[in-house]
Amino acid sequence: MAKASPYPNVTVVDHPLVQHKLTILRDVKTGSKMFRELVKELAMLEAYEATRGFQLAETSVQTPITETISYVLAGKKVAVIPILRAGLGMVDGILELIPAARVGHIGLYRDPETLKPVEYYCKLPEDIAERDVLIVDPMLATGGSASAAIEFLKARGARQIRLLVLIAAPEGIAEVVKECPDVQIYCCSIDNHLNDHGYIVPGLGDAGDRLFGTK
Repeated sequence: MAKASPYPNVTVVDHPLVQHKLTILRDVKTGSKMFRELVKELAMLEAYEATRGFQLAETSVQTPITETISYVLAGKKVAVIPILRAGLGMVDGILELIPAARVGHIGLYRDPETLKPVEYYCKLPEDIAERDVLIVDPMLATGGSASAAIEFLKARGARQIRLLVLIAAPEGIAEVVKECPDVQIYCCSIDNHLNDHGYIVPGLGDAGDRLFGTK
C-alpha cells in the first residue's frame, strides 16, 4: 500500500505492517539484532512497492491440471546499490525478493573544507546501463549523499534509478528533487525536520551505528 505525498516524485509506503515495524525500529530500546532484522524486512516491503511498475510478458506454463498462460518479468535486470555503510542493512531484504539482482557498492564521505560528498569507493555491475537501479540507504537527511550517488551512477551509464530510504527529511527530499527530478523516491515516513546536528527528527538516530553496534 502506498499513498501520494505532498512532494513530487515521492511515494510513501504506509502499509500497516510497515508502520508497525517502523515504530519498533525508532524505539531507542531496540537492540542491534532486532534493528537489523527490521531494516531487512522494511527494505523488502518497500522494494515490493518500488517494483510495482516492472513490465510483464506472457508465457505458457504446464500446471498439474492443464497448460495455461501466465506472466513473468519482461527481461528486467536489477542492480541494488547500497550507499556505504548503512545501506548494507537493506540489501538482503531486497535480494530475498529479487534473488537475481546484482549488487554494487558506493562509498562517500564529506570533504571537511568544501562540505561536498566525495566518492571513495564505487564497484558496479558492468552492465549497469541496462539495469533498473535501486539505490538504498536507510536515511535521507540533507540529501547531499543521495544526490551525489545518483550523479555518480548516471556518469557511469545508469539511467533507470529509484531511491529507496526508510525515513526522509523534507530537506533531503527537496535536495534530491531539485538535483535529480527524474528519480522516484520511496520512503516509509516523511519526518518533521533536521536538527542543528543534521539528524532527522524524530528519526531513529544514526542508522549505521544502530545496525552495527558502534558509536
